[in-house]
Amino acid sequence: MLILFFRSVILYTMVFAILRLTGKRQISDLQPFDLVMTLLLAELASHPASDIATPLLYGAVPILTLFLVQQLLAYLSLKSHKIRSFVCGRPLIVIANGIIQESVLKAARYTMNDLLEQLRIKDIFEIDKVAYAILETNGSLSVLPKGIHQQPSFGDFKLKPPEEQPPHILVLDGTVFREELQRAGKSEEWLKLQLQRMGVKHVKDVFFASLSANGLLHVQDKERAGGKDRRIQTTVTDHG
Repeated sequence: MLILFFRSVILYTMVFAILRLTGKRQISDLQPFDLVMTLLLAELASHPASDIATPLLYGAVPILTLFLVQQLLAYLSLKSHKIRSFVCGRPLIVIANGIIQESVLKAARYTMNDLLEQLRIKDIFEIDKVAYAILETNGSLSVLPKGIHQQPSFGDFKLKPPEEQPPHILVLDGTVFREELQRAGKSEEWLKLQLQRMGVKHVKDVFFASLSANGLLHVQDKERAGGKDRRIQTTVTDHG
C-alpha cells in the first residue's frame, strides 16, 4: 500500500511539473497538440500508479517522451509559420464587414448556434453590431464591434440607456423557427411577405434572419443564393 502511495506521488509530481513547464494556465489556452498531450499524460500516469505490477519506468519514460515531443513541436512552431499553421491551425474570419461567412463556418464545422452563443457570451445579441468576428485557433471567438456600437457608453454621458430586448432568430440555414415567430407576434405568412419585399423567393435560400425589438428585419442569403445581406424596417405593431 505504501508503494502505491509513493508511486502515485512520483507520477503526480512528474505530470504536474510537465504541465507547468508548458506554460499553460487553463484549458482554453491549450492548442490541439497541447490538449492531446494532456489527455495522454493522464492515461499514461494512471495505469502505473494503480498497478504495482507495472514498472514505474513504463509510465515515466512515455511521459518524458511526450514532453520532449511537445517541446519540439512548440519550438518548431515558433520558428516556422507553416509548421505553426499545420500544428495549431489558423484563425478564421467568420464575420467580415458585418457579413456572416457561411463557407468558413461550414469548413470549421461551426454552426450558427455556436456563433450566436459565443456572441451572447460577449454580451452581443445582434449580429448587426458586429464588424468582424474571428474564430481563434483555441476555439475562442474574438469580436470587433462596429464603430457606432463601441465605447463611449451611455454611462459616460450620464444618460439613461434605452430598454433593449434580444432579437428574435426567425430563420437559421433555411429552417423557420415558428416558436420565435410566435414570440415576436408574427406569422409565417408575414415572414414570407417580408422576404418577397426584400427580393427573396424562398425561405430555403435564407441563411440567417432576425427581427429586432424595433422592427428591423435582418436577412442574409445563403452563399449559393448570392449571399446578399439585407435589412428592412417593418412595423412593430403589424402582427401579420
